[in-house]
Amino acid sequence: MNRRLSRTLLTLLPPLALVATVSGCGLLADGSDSEGRGGGRSFTVAAAGDILMHPELVDQARADAKRTGKGVDGLDFGPMMAGIKPVISRADLAICHFEPVMGRARGPFEGFPDFQVPPQTARTIKDIGYDTCSTASNHTLDHGYAGVKRTLDALDEAGLKHTGSARTRKEALTPLVLDVKGVKVAQLSFAYGFNEPHELPAGKPWVADRQDLGRIQAAEKRAREAGAEVVILSLHWGREHRPEPSSSQISFARQIAEHTGINLVIGHHAHVVEPMEKVGDTWITYGLGNQIARHEVPTGLTEEGVIAWFTFTEHGKGHWAVRPRFEPTLLTIPSDTEGAEGAAGDGTAGRDGDGVRDYRLLDVPAALRDDSGLSAAQRARLRLAFERTEGTLLNRGAAEDGLKPLTALPE
Repeated sequence: MNRRLSRTLLTLLPPLALVATVSGCGLLADGSDSEGRGGGRSFTVAAAGDILMHPELVDQARADAKRTGKGVDGLDFGPMMAGIKPVISRADLAICHFEPVMGRARGPFEGFPDFQVPPQTARTIKDIGYDTCSTASNHTLDHGYAGVKRTLDALDEAGLKHTGSARTRKEALTPLVLDVKGVKVAQLSFAYGFNEPHELPAGKPWVADRQDLGRIQAAEKRAREAGAEVVILSLHWGREHRPEPSSSQISFARQIAEHTGINLVIGHHAHVVEPMEKVGDTWITYGLGNQIARHEVPTGLTEEGVIAWFTFTEHGKGHWAVRPRFEPTLLTIPSDTEGAEGAAGDGTAGRDGDGVRDYRLLDVPAALRDDSGLSAAQRARLRLAFERTEGTLLNRGAAEDGLKPLTALPE
């Protein structure tokens, strides 16, 4: 079948039908094929969705601190996020997306619309294995310049690199270039804009990076001049709660692929998983969903996320082959939570069955494999998260270009 026609047909298939189509092709866990091997230098990248600690999650961290006797100033976010540590800590470079503004350690904390979250989250983000965070989002300016400074100070204190917002003009113009197994890798971070009524401070237009092709090109140029061999772009874009990219996202992705040398685009903002696709030589992840968030009305989709995993292998000077993989995640919601409406309207998609006591971020394949006392309803919920995430990710033909699960769905 003609490849372009085949891809067009794939984009028309509903996500779960697409899962059935590709699952017959024997997509196995990472390492089951030889794609990307035999080259020169190589490194791995893990990236995940929005980290957005709503008040219910702060309450969970407070309860966990009482149980563990750990944490800082009465908050321990470690137990909530521990489930993804084996994957995140395994990557050579792990990239988080930190969407909100940091408050002070003892509060006050705020949820939507102007987020102000505990700085203790930075310590947990570092502990589970993240190296760097993108910080450009529609919430970056929720508390003005002071909020930007608090956020970046907290990330610095935890030992996390960051890009997308800045405290000084010099910081804004200094590229973030990291040494990853001897390869110079740059990270850029841009957002489509900022929530009203918040605006860039007068005289400080460099405080946060607003999406624009020319600005992205200039940032890439600075990174390349600073020695970057690979450039990764984090983009806060698109439409919230829509599991398909908008026409403007698709168009902008093609502009990036055609008019820049960026090697990988990592998308955020939708709070639900969106597809991945290869445009030219550039992999585009339109949206990784939430890493961890607790919306006022969970939909099931807002609790599902994905860790995208990329293996970069050098084939000739300056040419990098990228092998993509994915690992679905799920945030469990305590079973006494009310108001969780399912994506199918049955009131169950955002719930995790009887017996769930705590908010916990799970690596879906690992949770199914370990099966430590899961009820039938919980197993079914985990399988739904895997299959729906897979179907969505593959819905623009990414299977043709090699996208597979990092860990196969356990039987």
